[in-house]
Amino acid sequence: MKKDTALADLRKSYEQGALEEHESASEPLKQFEAWLADALTGGIPEPNAMTVATVSADGRPSTRPVLIKGCDARGIVWYSNYHSRKGRELEANPFAALQFHWVEMERVVRIEGKMEKVSAEESDHYFASRPLTHRIGAWASPQSEIIAGRGQIVARAAEFGLKFGLSPPRPEHWGGYRLVPDYWEFWQGRSSRLHDRIAYRLQDDGSWLRHRLAP
Repeated sequence: MKKDTALADLRKSYEQGALEEHESASEPLKQFEAWLADALTGGIPEPNAMTVATVSADGRPSTRPVLIKGCDARGIVWYSNYHSRKGRELEANPFAALQFHWVEMERVVRIEGKMEKVSAEESDHYFASRPLTHRIGAWASPQSEIIAGRGQIVARAAEFGLKFGLSPPRPEHWGGYRLVPDYWEFWQGRSSRLHDRIAYRLQDDGSWLRHRLAP
């Protein structure tokens, strides 16, 4: 690699905005909804993409990108295969973390808490709203398992397409997760690496303690 493109020399000055305590919302959900709205209307590629981090029973962490599908006072919702690696890890250890990185806005949101499955009714409702090919794909893919090649998945998709036609039911092994937050952190890039970090931690009485963290 040439000297002028060396990884150690790559730097960016963050100049897009600021996050002051008195300007941040008193509750983290309101702050998140405001930033998510900015991302959704700001022309950012895949503003709904987030990274989910899980930990196996033996303490080994892993991450992968998923898409947020719901957000309210109960928590953050996304959907997946319950038999996947992340599903197995959440079964063994229900605590997880999410991260949104909106590069163009120089913002990061981190969320930690306990994961739970959404109700079967919620999963059914969302599954029915998905494109047909996505519903077939939920049946075709033994997610995270070793397969012989792409042809195997294509063949399984054709098989289940013929089996279910236009009305595939939701597989029992596929559904929603909801992360119930007990910690939020909002990061806004600032110049000279003196970034803004506002954190919220859930208290025993259900209120949120807000404080600034050193960058």
